[in-house]
Formats: sequence, C-alpha cells, structure tokens
Amino acid sequence: MRQADVTRNTSETKIQIAINLDGTGKAELASGVPFLDHMLDQIARHGMIDLKVQAKGDTHIDDHHTVEDVGITLGQAFAKAVGDKAGITRYGHSYVPLDETLSRVVIDFSGRPGLEFNVPFTRSRVGDFDVDLSIEFFRGFVNHAGVTLHIDNLRGINAHHQIETVFKAFGRALRMALEIDPRASGAVPSTKGSL
Repeated sequence: MRQADVTRNTSETKIQIAINLDGTGKAELASGVPFLDHMLDQIARHGMIDLKVQAKGDTHIDDHHTVEDVGITLGQAFAKAVGDKAGITRYGHSYVPLDETLSRVVIDFSGRPGLEFNVPFTRSRVGDFDVDLSIEFFRGFVNHAGVTLHIDNLRGINAHHQIETVFKAFGRALRMALEIDPRASGAVPSTKGSL
C-alpha cells in the first residue's frame, strides 16, 4: 500500500498528515482553517486519496503559516508514499468546471519542483480566507513533493469557484498521475531510469 504519515513541528505550526494514495476519498480534516479543510476535502474526494490532517498553527496572527505548512507537509507525505514512482502513469491533467468557472491543472511527478500558477482572482478574500494563500499552499506542496505543476484558471467570476475548481482539478490530476499503468510492468516512467 502506498501510504505515509508525516509530522512537521515548528515554532509556528504543528502538523500531522496521513495519506493513502490507493484510498476511497475519505477525509478527516482539522487544519484550523475551515476553507482550507473544504479544499483539502476536494483533493481527497476527487483524487480518491484517503487523507487525515491535524494542524495547530498561529492563526491568531493569520492563516499563512498554517496553510503553507500544510502544503509542505502534504508534499512530504506524497513524496514518501509514492516512493521510487515505479509503475505510475507519472503525468496527469484535468479540466474542471463549476458554473461560470473553468480551471486546468497539469502535473508531472518528475522529481523536479516547479510551479506555474495563473489564477486571476476576482477578489482578495473568500469569507475569511485570503486567496493569496492558495499559491503558498501549492508552492509548499510542489517544493516538497518534487513535482512540476501548472495551474490555470481559464475563466471565472466567483473567487470561491476559481479556487474550488483548481483544487478539484488538482485532485483529478493527482489521481491520473498516480494510477498504476498496467502496461509499464513496474518500470519507472523515465528514459533515465529514475525520477
């Protein structure tokens, strides 16, 4: 089973994450940031990944450290769970609509961190959530999972819809990239022989 448990403790946050890449989409989420929990649920549900997140952070200051550190810890958990990447599809992509909004996410489990984030948010906050924190989450994930990630919101008016379609598409792209390719015979999907 492709599973991992990762704990990250700093002076700003204490985070514990458990994932099962071959799960059924179950989520137990307590990040201390309600909107982030809603988005993490999208990853679990649409990625068919079992996900447990427990976090305590300095949210009395703001949500930045918690959101960023959850992204970092989740990236570490993915890197640990996917291992040497033998047999995975490696690449994944998804387009997800929600009413007027459409987002595209493309991912490569390349071993090389890289993020292109193109989301022209139509407002700065969704409830209490600062929309700028979404890029911090994905930057933390990318740098610690070792993936290349392209995120594009192609159209949208409602900022909640913009973020939600990004997270749903991210979950779907993860699911595609992490599927075991039956034709690969357990080989690492790279001409170099390693990722």
